[in-house]
Amino acid sequence: MSTPQKNPLVLLSYGTILALWIGSQVVDIPYVVNLMLLVTAILYAACHLSLTLREEQALARGETPPGDEKDKKDDDEEEEETEAPAYETMKASDAMQFPLIGSCSLFGLYCAFKYFDKDTVNLIISVYFCLVGLAALTATFGPALESMAPDGILAKRHSWHCEMRHPLPEFLGGASPWKIGVDFTVADFVAFMGSAAFVVVYFTTKHWTMNNVLGICFCLQGIERFSLGTYKIGAILLVGLFFYDIFWVFGTEVMVTVAKSLDGPIKILFPRTLVPDATTGKLEMSLLGLGDIVIPGFFLALLLRFDAHMAKVPVFPTNVHVRFPKPYFHSCLFGYVVGLATTLYVMIVFEAAQPALLYLVPACLGSSLLCGLVRGELKELFDYSEEEEEEEEGEGEETKGDKDKKDD
Repeated sequence: MSTPQKNPLVLLSYGTILALWIGSQVVDIPYVVNLMLLVTAILYAACHLSLTLREEQALARGETPPGDEKDKKDDDEEEEETEAPAYETMKASDAMQFPLIGSCSLFGLYCAFKYFDKDTVNLIISVYFCLVGLAALTATFGPALESMAPDGILAKRHSWHCEMRHPLPEFLGGASPWKIGVDFTVADFVAFMGSAAFVVVYFTTKHWTMNNVLGICFCLQGIERFSLGTYKIGAILLVGLFFYDIFWVFGTEVMVTVAKSLDGPIKILFPRTLVPDATTGKLEMSLLGLGDIVIPGFFLALLLRFDAHMAKVPVFPTNVHVRFPKPYFHSCLFGYVVGLATTLYVMIVFEAAQPALLYLVPACLGSSLLCGLVRGELKELFDYSEEEEEEEEGEGEETKGDKDKKDD
């Protein structure tokens, strides 16, 4: 069996991330160059990983890979107990509420740093991020280890399941018994142990390079696993966060204060120089919040999957390295890079923090809409949905209700 051809740009993205992470520790890389290259590489890799959502969404709709129909009929009982693949899809109401929820969380952190001991707040937040980081690191490096090991040595799968009864009322604790289980490969276990050691060292040292590893893994996993559902929902989210970012950066000191006070992997750090400051003994850093990568990343990933849909790329099997025309993804990625470069230019010229989404949102929305307009595909772009299952279920329930009324 021939080995599937790899996408050289995806491999280059991974290589760029690794090279910049190592190189920035030993060479003075201009932070603007470092930031632009690293963020672009993260987005390119993460968006292509998100192509796996197409297969999971198809499975959730009840579709089966070609050739599996017979096995499905033979294993009906087992499939009834198998849950659909887990992935997150945003709804329009969620997109509208997101800026409000984000504002409450941001202001809550600001108040915590202002009225409580800063070290205690950072300790609590660090514990949380270490636990979440453990999961993100395992999910990132487990599949990588499995793919690199010869003859599937690390691909052997293990599982553990049990049921636990609880006395809580159903509205509070859910149905009893709780079904608890975990499925993992040897690669997952190895990655988990290595990740556990990593987060322990990070917790004790808080070194900027380890912060960046966690931040990069958060970006990769978030963009890979999350779907905006539709272009319209993505636009609602971006526009809402456009005003959110402007208000909290220009209108108050809250955003800048939290970003500088919070000692956790919510940002990627870029050293301006590797020579420590003579007074503080610390490196001078520039930073970019993960939200300025992940939020546009959700939108870019949706456009890439739309490109795959328009190119009629087979859902089964999913191959993140498959080649197909990507006009919307490439145009929006170009727009993002231009928007990010504009942010850095204005920040340097005016020597003041800038709300990146002020420039990124118009760039992403404008480039994708222009692409659709030029190609005459605006209707297809607006009609594309990854929420078809919910819509179909709703239609099915209405049909069933109409039928029951007729029977009555």
